[in-house]
Amino acid sequence: MEDDAYCVDVVNQILAVQRALKKVSGLVLDRHLHSCVTSAIRGDDAKAKERVLTELMDVFEATGKV
Repeated sequence: MEDDAYCVDVVNQILAVQRALKKVSGLVLDRHLHSCVTSAIRGDDAKAKERVLTELMDVFEATGKV
């Protein structure tokens, strides 16, 4: 904006960054589900199971998916 950039170009750049972050977030969540969550659910530690389920609910609530 300081360089007199066209406002719509700035908005488009912001949207591109948001889409990229959403993609990265999805990849990280997928990795977490296939490693940490899977291990906790398959394990015998009830506290670990509850912790990962609570974490997932927190993620869904933060993203407005609940």
